[in-house]
Amino acid sequence: MQEILVEALMTPDVCHVGKESLVCDILELMTQNNQSCIIIADQERPIGIITERDIVRLLQRSNEKSDLIAKTAVQVMSSPIISLNQEQTLFDAMVISRANHIRHFPVVDTNEKLVGLITHSDLANAHFKVVEMQSEIIEATVQSKTKALLQANNDLLALSLEDHLLQIGNRRAMEVDLQHTHAAAVRYNQIYSVIILDLDYFKNFNDHYGHTAGDEALKAVALSIKQSIRQSDRLYRYGGEELLLLLPATELPQAGLLASKLVKTLEEEAIPHAACPSKILTISGGVACVTHNNTTYKTWQETVTHADECLYQAKREGRNRALTGF
Repeated sequence: MQEILVEALMTPDVCHVGKESLVCDILELMTQNNQSCIIIADQERPIGIITERDIVRLLQRSNEKSDLIAKTAVQVMSSPIISLNQEQTLFDAMVISRANHIRHFPVVDTNEKLVGLITHSDLANAHFKVVEMQSEIIEATVQSKTKALLQANNDLLALSLEDHLLQIGNRRAMEVDLQHTHAAAVRYNQIYSVIILDLDYFKNFNDHYGHTAGDEALKAVALSIKQSIRQSDRLYRYGGEELLLLLPATELPQAGLLASKLVKTLEEEAIPHAACPSKILTISGGVACVTHNNTTYKTWQETVTHADECLYQAKREGRNRALTGF
């Protein structure tokens, strides 16, 4: 199945206002057009967004309602804004929406100019239709097991955002999220860090206890990590027994502290591992930041590679520890 592009899902010619527009005029425009949000643009480039939820929160916090509606758009808008390119795919959009907990996306062209709007509902409806269509193909071809059946299964797998065993993001979703996060970091001079975590002596664990027990150990580690991170942090299965944790707006020292905490927390859980020196299940970690020695990496792959190097150094130094960028 051919990839569905954002351009095919967006609402074109979306209404937008300038940054000096008054909140009272924006409210009237949203009411007249039955819109749930308004894009704030500067020379046709989106710079912020005001949603119905933003207005409600602002009204709750404001002592003087008249003061609020007299404010300008630039004073109350959410910024910097996360946008989608019209040539990105439905899968890309779903990953970015889920990772950032965002329900409205301005859509831009290659010149970063506003060309449309796409909402969480648009994405959900499109995803449902694709899954429904592929399910019909599966039902129609299950007896003959034709190429269409195999293709339908592949398409359903391609739309999956999660590793079903661990119930965290999968490798494909990870790469989309990292690409988008890195691009935003470069564009807006933002920061992010990554932690790569690897189960120590995991092959020995599988050989001793069996692969079913190995799967349960992986799930226990993933759960331990999820219980120790912020809602904005994103955990992915990097490959095999390796996990990658993406930490938006996090400097290297803070990321290093979190990595050490994750290592210590699992150690304290004392999950038996008879086939390793410590006799309990442990993890090692490598930590890297997008900015290293006052230089920003050109690609997210460079950031991940640096974290991977730190991970292997941690293993060389004895495992059950996390090392930050060196």
